[in-house]
Amino acid sequence: GNRALRTEVTEFLLLGLTDDPHLRLPLFITFLLIYTLTMAGNLGMLLLILLDPRLHTPMYCFLGNLSLVDFGYSSAVTPTVMAGLLTGDQVLSYASCATQLFFFAAFATVENYLLATMAYDRYAAVCRPLHYTSTMTTGVCAFMVTASYICGFLTASIHVGDIFSLSFCNSTVVHHFFCDVPAVLVLSCSDRHVSELVVVYVVGFNVFFALLVILISYIFIFGIILTMHSAAGHSKALSTCASHFTSVSIFYGTAIFMYLQPSSSHTMDTAKISSVFYTMVIPMLNPLVYSLRNKEVKRAFTKIIFGKYDC
Repeated sequence: GNRALRTEVTEFLLLGLTDDPHLRLPLFITFLLIYTLTMAGNLGMLLLILLDPRLHTPMYCFLGNLSLVDFGYSSAVTPTVMAGLLTGDQVLSYASCATQLFFFAAFATVENYLLATMAYDRYAAVCRPLHYTSTMTTGVCAFMVTASYICGFLTASIHVGDIFSLSFCNSTVVHHFFCDVPAVLVLSCSDRHVSELVVVYVVGFNVFFALLVILISYIFIFGIILTMHSAAGHSKALSTCASHFTSVSIFYGTAIFMYLQPSSSHTMDTAKISSVFYTMVIPMLNPLVYSLRNKEVKRAFTKIIFGKYDC
């Protein structure tokens, strides 16, 4: 007779970021500002790359996709959070929660693989400059980008299939400001053991594989830099890698902190703070990191705004 008592959940209640009413408006204004900068930065970067033929190179092909993905996963989360801050608590239907989780997981995983392809691209540029154009052909770039998206959407499908095949009966309160994998998983009244392992293994594999590619690429890059005798060569090689290295450090630092620990050891508040960081702050920072350190981007920007190259 126990079966009859289990009413399946049709909606989730997101607790949001804060229960302090005084904080809601300042947070809303902050996130609105962050999201506006994220949209302007990423869509602007995408537009620059599309409009300027001099940026039609492998590195910028990856960077354009990185901007698209940053825009995508910020958009999967931030508008919901802002609406929650205005209205107080927030009810999301079962389908909306699954959709949000799907797109967030998909775009975050695509970013993971794009950062790995960009590391390989930097390796090819610094370590094999003479073979660069024959190594990073248009076909190779298209294949790498497509593979990143396939891995992302496959991963998201695994997470959604895994989590939403469980039963949710009593608690529908998500202690988070969006439907993130650990936060929703904790609510299930089924045995979560296998699902938790699936999350750890899938995320672990994605992160480990990408980090391995990044690490090996950088070992080769630093090896080459150490053998260079000219200061100009040094600084050129370092500057092509510095932006990417910055993005990698921020992205994986937060991801590892969030996912590769069992859900029982999560305190939801630290999880929320680090989530704000990678759902909103990282997508805003990436275009800045890449444009501030980058002569070509600045040049393209000047050309589009002022109609001339600033050489």
